[in-house]
Order: sequence, then C-alpha cells, then structure tokens
Amino acid sequence: MAQPFRGVVNLDIRDSVPDWGPYEQPKAPPGSPNVLYIVLDDVGFGALSCYGGPIETPNIDRIAAGGLRYGQWHTTALCSPTRSCLLTGRNHTTNGMACISEAAVGFPGANGHIPPQCATLAEILVERGFSTALVGKWHLCAEDEMNLASTKQNWPVGRGFERFYGFLGAETSQYYPDLVHDNHPVEQPATPEEGYHFGVDITDKALSFLDDVKAIAPERPVFLYYAPGCAHAPHQVPREWSDRYRGRFDEGYEAIRERTLARQKELGLVPQDTELPPVNPIGTPETRTGPGGEPFPPLDYTKPWASLSAEEQRLFCRMAEVYAGFLSHCDDQIGRLLAYLEEIEQLDNTIIVVVSDNGASGEGGPDGSVNENKVFNGVPDDLAENMAMLDELGGPKTYNHYPNGWAMAFNAPFKMWKRYSFNGGTCDPCVISWPAGIAARGEVRDQYHHAVDVVPTLLDCLGIELPDTVKGYTQHPLQGVSMRYSFDTANIPTAKRTQFYSMLGTRGIWHDGWKAVTTHPAISGWGHFPEDAWELYHTDTDRAELHDLAEQEPVRLAELIGLWFHEAGANQAFPLDDRSAVEILTTPRPQLAPPRNRYLYRPGGAEVPESVAVSVRNRSYSIGAVVDLPGPGAQGVLFAHGGRFGGHALYVKDNRLHYTYNFLGSEQQTIRATEELPTGTRLLLAASFDKDGEDPPGTARGTLSLYHDDRKVGEGRIRTQPGKFGVGGEGLNAGRDLGEAVTEDYPGSAPWTFTGGTLHRVAVDVSGEPYVDLEREAAAMLSRE
Repeated sequence: MAQPFRGVVNLDIRDSVPDWGPYEQPKAPPGSPNVLYIVLDDVGFGALSCYGGPIETPNIDRIAAGGLRYGQWHTTALCSPTRSCLLTGRNHTTNGMACISEAAVGFPGANGHIPPQCATLAEILVERGFSTALVGKWHLCAEDEMNLASTKQNWPVGRGFERFYGFLGAETSQYYPDLVHDNHPVEQPATPEEGYHFGVDITDKALSFLDDVKAIAPERPVFLYYAPGCAHAPHQVPREWSDRYRGRFDEGYEAIRERTLARQKELGLVPQDTELPPVNPIGTPETRTGPGGEPFPPLDYTKPWASLSAEEQRLFCRMAEVYAGFLSHCDDQIGRLLAYLEEIEQLDNTIIVVVSDNGASGEGGPDGSVNENKVFNGVPDDLAENMAMLDELGGPKTYNHYPNGWAMAFNAPFKMWKRYSFNGGTCDPCVISWPAGIAARGEVRDQYHHAVDVVPTLLDCLGIELPDTVKGYTQHPLQGVSMRYSFDTANIPTAKRTQFYSMLGTRGIWHDGWKAVTTHPAISGWGHFPEDAWELYHTDTDRAELHDLAEQEPVRLAELIGLWFHEAGANQAFPLDDRSAVEILTTPRPQLAPPRNRYLYRPGGAEVPESVAVSVRNRSYSIGAVVDLPGPGAQGVLFAHGGRFGGHALYVKDNRLHYTYNFLGSEQQTIRATEELPTGTRLLLAASFDKDGEDPPGTARGTLSLYHDDRKVGEGRIRTQPGKFGVGGEGLNAGRDLGEAVTEDYPGSAPWTFTGGTLHRVAVDVSGEPYVDLEREAAAMLSRE
C-alpha cells in the first residue's frame, strides 16, 4: 500500500514541490457501500419467521424481503470455527480453530490462533479506507490471551478492528457481561435493576461507533461486525419479551417441527417432498453403545413430547418461550441499526449479511438447564431444581438453556444440532441484502454454500482483490467462492464443488450434491474412528438426510470417504478429538506464567479471568487474607472467584469470617466462624480446604476450616466443582466481587467492597501443605516486613 514520494526536494522549500500521496490515510473509492455483518449465535434453520420458524423477527424479515435467503448455506457446527471462516474465507482447521478457542489442543489445526497468513476481512478493509468496528462476541482469541498481561495481537483491535465493545470468549451473561472496551475491561454502565441488558448496550455502542464516523466523514464506508451473542445460552431477556410467546409452544416440539416444515415448503426453502427425521435419529442410550461398550451420550437423547409429564411440558414450553423472546428482542435491536442507516440515507448502499454461526444447540440435554455450566462440569441437571426456577427463567437468577427437543424443532427439518456434521448442526440461515447492488427482492436461492464463501462474496461486491500480503505476511489463498453470481440469477448451478466437515469427532463431506457423513456421536469419547459407520445422502433432494443410500451406492460412498481424507489432510484437520467437554476444557494449555503453588492478589485493578487465575479444582487449597482491623465493624468481600452459577468467596459479615462455596448454583455451602473477628494489624483471616476423597471422580470432598491466624474458628464439609466456574464466566477479585455475587449472603450492596479495615493482599496456596505450616510461614514473612 505504500507509495513512493513523487514530489521535488530542494534546499529551499520555495523551490520544492510537496507530495502528500504517501502520507494520506487510505480512502475507499467514492460510493463504496457500508458492510453490516450480523452474526447470530445458535440460531437454527427453522427458528426465524422468514425461514418458516415460529419466532417473530420482523426486522430480519425486512432484510430478507429486500434481498435473498439461501436454503443451502452451511457452517462448521460450532462457534469459533465458523466465526473464523466468516472473517477469513478459509476453513476452520486452516485457521487453527478445530474447536472453540477455549478448547485448543496444541496442533496446527486446533491451536486457537488464526494465523496472520489468514487475514481477517477487517484487516483487509481497514487498509482500503474502511472504518472497522466490532460489537458483541469475538471468540477468536486463545484463552491464555484473554487477559491484561497477555499480548493483544489476537484481540479484535489486533486483527483489523479499530473499535471493539463486547466480550472475548464463548458466552457471557446478558445481565452481568464480561465487558471489554477496545483493549481493556470495563464495568457495565448500569445494573439489571436499572434496566441493563447486554443486547441494548452493544447496540447503543454500535450506533455510537457509526455516528462517530458519519458525523465527520459521511461518505467513509463502515464495516460493522455485529455479533450479539444471541441466542446462545444463557437465554436471558426481560420478561415482557418472553411473555409475548405464552402458550405458543404448548403443542410441543414435535408438532412445531411439522408446522415449520409446512411453512418452509410454502416459502420454497426446501423440496416439497422433504420429510422429518425421527427425534432420536442416531440412537439412544438404550439402543446404542460405542465400539468398546462406551455409553451413548445422555446429553444427546431427546424425550418424545408425549412421554413428558404435564409439569415437564410446562417447564419445557416456558424455556422455549424465553428463547423466542430473546431472539425477538435481538431482532428489535437490529431494527435500531436499520433505522439509523435509513435516517442517514445509507441503507440502500449497505451490504447486509445475516447468518448464524451454527445450528440450534442441544447442550441443554433432554431436560434443559437452569445453569448451562453443569454441562461443562459433567454434572446432570436435576428436573426438580429446574422446575423450582420456572418463574425465574430468562432473568438474572438463571443461566438457562432449553431441552434439546427444541433444538431439533428450531433446526427443522434437519436432524441433530450444533456440534454435529449433519445439517442440523451445519445448515443455517443466511440472508443477504444490498438494495443498490442486488435487483432481486425477497427471493430464495438454492445454491450450496458455506461460511468460507462470505468473505470472497463481500470482496467481490466491493471490487477488492485479496492482497498478496497483509501486515507483511504472505496470504493463504481464499478457500471459499463468491456467491455474487447467484444474486440475480436464481437457477444458475452452484459454483462450489466440495466442502468438508470435521467437528468434535463427527465428520462429513459434500461434493456435487452428495454428502457422506458419520454417525459418530460428538464429544462421546468413543474414539475408534476407523470403525465409524458412514451414511450417504443425495442432499440436492434429501435435505433432511433421511434416506441413506450407502448400500445402493458403495462406490460413490468410498470415493467421498477418500475425498474427506484428502480434504482433511489438506486442511490440517488431524488429530480427531471426541473427548468429553470436561476433558477438553480442562486440558493443560500454555500460560504466560507457569502454574505455581502460591498466587498473590491485591485489591484494585481488573478482574483476573478464570483461565489465568489460581485453579482449586479437585485439590486441597488455602486462602489467606492479610488485614488490619482497627476495631469492630469491618464487612465485605476479601476474596471472590466465580459468580451466582458457581464460585467461592471469603468475606466478613456481622463481624465474623464467612466462606461460601457455591456448587454450580445448586448448593450454597457456607461455613461461619464461631468467634468474632480480632482487632490488630497484619492479621491473617483464612479458609483452608483439606480434600479427603472424590465422589464422583473429579468432585473433591473434604473439610473446609476457617482460621484467625493459627486458631481454628469454624469448619464444615463441602464438595467442589470438577470443572470451571464458567466457560466465559466471571473471574477472580480481591477486596470486592464485580458482576454477579457468588452468594446472596454478602452484607451491603454491589460490589460488596471490603470496608472497616485495610486489606493488604490475599494469597491462595495450592501446594497441599497443611494450613498450620503455611500459617507459620506467613507469620515469618510478615515479621520480616
């Protein structure tokens, strides 16, 4: 992009001729369109009203009415992998994103880092004069880099986005999000009680980012990547939005599937002879086991609607109502963006792309959940516990996810869901509108495409070639094809020939209208991949993958399996990984600082993300706070890690030391001191957990003791979580608890800052040494100070 200086330099400026060309900031060609890239989360093919679904999305419908809907557009079946494709135009394993970025395993195709040789669309456009901004979910940064001590080269501001406001990881609370503004964490501007909701907040910021540019340079094009995190769990939305759907799902998910398919046929989105697969299309725990006798994943069994009790049906319906309200609320925020573009008279010359990153999610299992983090801890949901929270669904007190029967309904007419290489995981909505550049209005396109094809399409529309180098790195060729050929020609043959799939042990390959796919359950731990059964479908006519032609077409199947291995090798998709979610998420990964036996935290500063904070999982530990207490009256948090849906905290209340271990939001295990606090300087207030067993494996059990210096002042039995407090959840704080409280037992109000004394520091020891020995060491250290 650098230009040579073409002026004239002489001794005297009066005899010299300037040339500003090399020093001007890049400018896009006059008339360049804006790009609004809307990436929804866990929204299946059969959810949106413009795709025949039961959920009202009038603003997305409006975009579709002004452009095109694609009936065979596909994703990788998971968040980070698809998002890497959407921004680079390369396959997920080429991008190093075989799984979510938190699940990197240290291989070329699964390391959690998009290589600089695969530049993002933002990196390309910012050098062409576009303003670039991202609001919402990033999820393209390795977990060890999601903290303030790490490099920021893989944060949005390091990958071409000039502005960023949102969260870095997989998911976040809509009421208490983990917010980052540009390159630093920030606290949310209001509380849920004051009306705060993440979807509204990021839309406010998006409008602000747009107006910051348009107020100064109205013709400068903007690339806005709008990724609200909706409708990923937790499904959280103000009650009035959920209540709009009261009673609409009472007939159950199987009936809703049938109604959705009928509407899809009317809209021309699927062939007229499309049929629905059974609700348990690849087996059940009773009918199928792995090659070594491994159990069928209980998470992937769907309960037939007729088998549910009346109470279960009522609970399941409310979970669907909340999800629907969440998605409609998101659509309402999209409407605010459209209204702004219309107001500044730039809507017609804005390319709008609306997609989902994968199919609807089955992670709620057969019963749904009021705390999705149970899935990632390998802990089954309790139906009675879920029922008790029915009236709280959608609010701050639940981290909810619907049962997987609704995933099948919102993926209609397909089988399975997110994580699977069947169409239920991979075939998703794609809406493209550009009134100034597309003549077609409200039409459906049937060409087969994939997430890797969006970047080539946008570059084609903008008249931009992929540069040979970006930031000095020679670029890997784009692996997608432009979809622009289909904009104004409905029946032109598909330009794409081949697309491979590989996700969490599942595999698939599409080639010229045919698809081979394995029935290997995702995250099942079955292994034995050479023994996988492959099925064969003619997806040009059998979109629901219902009629297996493997026996009739063995030669074609063998060719496709061979093609899968070729594509997998070319895209560095090995090794395959089907381990459980707990195994994958707790895999040891590099850290900027190696694990140690003692961690030191001081009050103030930003929250420490869980991925780089001390881990107390399945081990003994001690937490000690060094304080000055001039007199009675101290109160507040000394140490807190996690939040409402899992965490632990050491705090002072009623002039006594307290410790609470919140086990997955289900059990508040609180130990209270039997004595009031002493007074003095450099006092050590501590909690020490001595593990004496595991039940079940990974869930540590033992005795938690409270201490004033070396004197025990309380004890009780507790159990600790086998996995993280949250996939994208709250971190660690000293002297306060930001965001959601670990326990409602705290005195005072948020953020429950420690007052009435001075907190010097908190040390957490995981060496396993007896507390008394550690206390003596601490006393010796304090005496030296």
